[in-house]
Amino acid sequence: MDAVRVALLREVLAGTEWLQATRRFAGVLRGSVVAHGGGLLLSGTPGHEPWHLAAHLVDEAAWSGTPELAPTLVRHDARPTDPAHLAVGPGRIEAARRGETLLLVTQGETQALLERVHTARRAGVTLLTLSTTADDALTAMAHETLVVPEGAELDLDTVQHLVSAATGENGPSPRGRRRFRDRLARLAETLLAPPPAP
Repeated sequence: MDAVRVALLREVLAGTEWLQATRRFAGVLRGSVVAHGGGLLLSGTPGHEPWHLAAHLVDEAAWSGTPELAPTLVRHDARPTDPAHLAVGPGRIEAARRGETLLLVTQGETQALLERVHTARRAGVTLLTLSTTADDALTAMAHETLVVPEGAELDLDTVQHLVSAATGENGPSPRGRRRFRDRLARLAETLLAPPPAP
């Protein structure tokens, strides 16, 4: 989903709780990562790995001039023969330390993650969850969570787009200049706005 589609989606969602909720969550994510100088781990469940969110966060990191937002994707079926950026396995969650942030995108079964995440949480890792379930053990451990319940107006994938876009735009512009992405989003909003009343 590109900046124009995100702007259209935001226009459709104006007045709903989703814009505020995704911007708040993105602000917490950005604040946690930038305050500690990086160290963002991104993981999903064995049945759902957030490849798409990882790619969008890498883009947002580049566009916003905030390299700390580029995550390390932790994969449950990583193999040593995979390329380096795809070879990080779940042991990395247990090895995480204070100052690092772990963003979990959970859809479905989370039992396999509990012990590893609990170890990371005890070590001082900031835990954020983007989940379809509000009452599981992982969301109870999280410092911040955003729940996208089954049957909601939006699905988990759409909310991930909103969060990643908001993560790149939260906070001050580098060197006081407006970023290209901000200018593009503002242009899209202007073009999509209804004409003034006569």
